[in-house]
Amino acid sequence: MDFPEFSSGIEDKEAVVQSLFWVGGALCLVATILPLVLLFRPSRLLRQAALWVLLAGTGAISAAAILVISRSLDLHLTLLSITPQLALSFRLDKLSCFFVVIIGAVSFCAVIYSMTYIAHYKSERSKQFLASGLAFFILAMLLVVASSTTFGFLFFWELMSLSSFFLVMFDLDKPETQKAGIFYFSMTQMGTIFLLASFLLLYRFTGSFDISAASNIPQWGKGLVFVSLFIGFGTKAGIIPFHKWLPYAHSASPSNVSALMSGVMLKVPIYGLVRFIIDVFRPDLWWGIVLLFFGSITALLGIIYAFKEHDLKKMLAYCSIENLGVIVVGLGLYVIFDFYGLRVQADLCIYGALFHTLNHALFKSSLFMTAGSVVQATGTRDIEQMGGLIKRMPGTGAIFLVGACAIAALPPLNGFASEIMIFQAYLTSFSLGRPILEILLMAGLAALALTSTLAAACFAKAFGIIFLARPRSGAASAAKEAPFAQLLAPGILAALCVGFGVFSYQLISNVKSGMPLPDMLPIGIIVLVLTGVTFLLLLLTRSPVRKTETWGCGIPSQTGKMEYSGDGFSEPIVTVFKPVFRTRKLSTREFYDKYNSIPKSSSGEIGTLKFFEERLYVPIARFFMKIAGAVSNLHNVDMDALILYSFIAVVLVILGVGWWL
Repeated sequence: MDFPEFSSGIEDKEAVVQSLFWVGGALCLVATILPLVLLFRPSRLLRQAALWVLLAGTGAISAAAILVISRSLDLHLTLLSITPQLALSFRLDKLSCFFVVIIGAVSFCAVIYSMTYIAHYKSERSKQFLASGLAFFILAMLLVVASSTTFGFLFFWELMSLSSFFLVMFDLDKPETQKAGIFYFSMTQMGTIFLLASFLLLYRFTGSFDISAASNIPQWGKGLVFVSLFIGFGTKAGIIPFHKWLPYAHSASPSNVSALMSGVMLKVPIYGLVRFIIDVFRPDLWWGIVLLFFGSITALLGIIYAFKEHDLKKMLAYCSIENLGVIVVGLGLYVIFDFYGLRVQADLCIYGALFHTLNHALFKSSLFMTAGSVVQATGTRDIEQMGGLIKRMPGTGAIFLVGACAIAALPPLNGFASEIMIFQAYLTSFSLGRPILEILLMAGLAALALTSTLAAACFAKAFGIIFLARPRSGAASAAKEAPFAQLLAPGILAALCVGFGVFSYQLISNVKSGMPLPDMLPIGIIVLVLTGVTFLLLLLTRSPVRKTETWGCGIPSQTGKMEYSGDGFSEPIVTVFKPVFRTRKLSTREFYDKYNSIPKSSSGEIGTLKFFEERLYVPIARFFMKIAGAVSNLHNVDMDALILYSFIAVVLVILGVGWWL
């Protein structure tokens, strides 16, 4: 009888996982506190020690998660039990640990990147705060996805939101940072309110804060919870129309924070959607249609808005919106196919969505890190002031190119490997036998195809304007390559983009066998062989090279202003999508002569409307400002009135809570 030995082996593995998890969490907490010990007498040595401790902490928690996934374990841990109902407890299963691995891997690289990136800030105290805030932010994200109760989930969710808010406000003196902070704080708290409402509904129906108990509520109650959860998680994920905070916050943050926010923080609400909507509930058909509709709109509008951006970090932020839309499309398709019992298509969608979640974390964090190095070297986020950086920052340019090809879904990289799974599910939608639904899915397929095309064009523009041709400014001419740590971190992520793309078939087949996936390995081998042969021929032939000035229509010397600009690249798209941008074109020309034949000067401008901000957010903000002003006038009558209103409010809250519970 070998059963006792087998049981003992499982217990040993569980003990190892528990030890790694607790030790990793403790190390992250130490890394949070360590830089603050001598905040008023900052120490570079202490800051570097904190980053190394954080590196060990993220590595330990990631190792625990990998062990859970590889051994198919399911552990329940408790940190603190306030009452039998209120406890900070954790569940480490395959789903939560998949997201722990994503957060841990990207955070590990972000910490390496921060080793030298943080040093470019002038204030020593600010450097200490950034290192501490980074550690606390990472710890909060890890604990959110590991939480097993709605109480713990919301508690760590708020810690994640507040820590990221303070990191967004790092450069507080800049007006754009203040605007970003207002948008981010307002939107993230709105999302928290909807999450709180959904968790209270769950408690009302089940009498428990345990997430797994949520499956026991009636179907009509699940609909209410779904709507509230979708708004709460959708706001944090940047789903349109709840997205406006994202480009402001990601562009204003330090680049190591931007890499974490876009790479992994946006995946936390995806975990919430998967855990509650797919793992716990039995979703209705209309849930899938809602997810599909908003996901398609988000993906298409996200890349359209990214295409017109010339702020490098805002462009990457809008591309994050686009990719989150693609993930939500995959979740919506899963719900639809699962409702009709089409398991092959449903599996393609859910595994495609989760695989794209992993892939986006890799290539987007790599892109933000390389973008941070570019901004650090040039002193600007405006791509029109860059150019020619491939000769000055070849390593950064090569890594950015890999990330750009991956996000553009070019084979054999990982972006293509995950998106093709969703395309395959779309193309088999005729199996539904529901004409109206099939038409809806074909419209979604067209939107996704257009999204992929625009993504490729967007990053052709980004790489070409930033790295190719001649420098467009003195700062671009003087740019220097990033330090080794700032090349190593995104380089690791870029290598993973290649590996997860080339070996995608083998990886997915080990998780779920029998899925109809294309094998990227032969394509990878062909690309490698062709590249090697090309370089070998160039090396052997050594044909003479003639260097000469590029022909410039008779103009004797060329400057950076004569190059194809980002405005010129995006102008056709801005014109085609005039209904979206509300495009306004203005041009003025002056001439030396009265016949207007000898030009003196000319200027052109393309104006676009910030639709969601100007037509949605600002009117709502003004409406609530009026209400707040009216309430303030009532409060400020006298002290007796203020006390009376406060008393009435407290009584109403007590009565409401008492009725609810």
